[in-house]
Amino acid sequence: MLRREPESNMALAHSIEELVENVRYCHVCHNISDTDTCNICASPSRDHSTLCVVETVQDVMAIEATQQYRGVYHVLGGIISPMDGIGPQDLEIQSLVDRVAAGGVREVIFALSPTMEGDTTNFYIYRKLPHEGVRITSIARGVAQNNQLHYTDELTLGRSITDRQPYRV
Repeated sequence: MLRREPESNMALAHSIEELVENVRYCHVCHNISDTDTCNICASPSRDHSTLCVVETVQDVMAIEATQQYRGVYHVLGGIISPMDGIGPQDLEIQSLVDRVAAGGVREVIFALSPTMEGDTTNFYIYRKLPHEGVRITSIARGVAQNNQLHYTDELTLGRSITDRQPYRV
């Protein structure tokens, strides 16, 4: 930074200041936003009865990039990881439970990482959510396209066998 022009450094400093002052978390889903409610939660064209639970804001961006999902999100801010000292109280789990309990949500989609911690978080949330009138699903998992079977880890391959789908032509 010392080798850069002072104007360039000042522009960077101004950008960081703008970030700190203007970017916040959506009070509904905990996605990042420059308003109290993010564009996704505020959109009347989104399906507010379908709620996709993700770990991070980056996961929202990844799913949005597919242009396949038209529901809304709930960002947990991580996953339960006792080894890292992260418990349920450190995440946005209670606000998710409250959101579903308030009504209007017909489906909750778990889109957490397919790891032991992700599965533990899914199970914990599943046990906390009200189930009456709410369908609880998780994203499909399996062998990646163009991947050789013998390079696939056992957990993924085992889950692919267990969760196999009917063959469609």
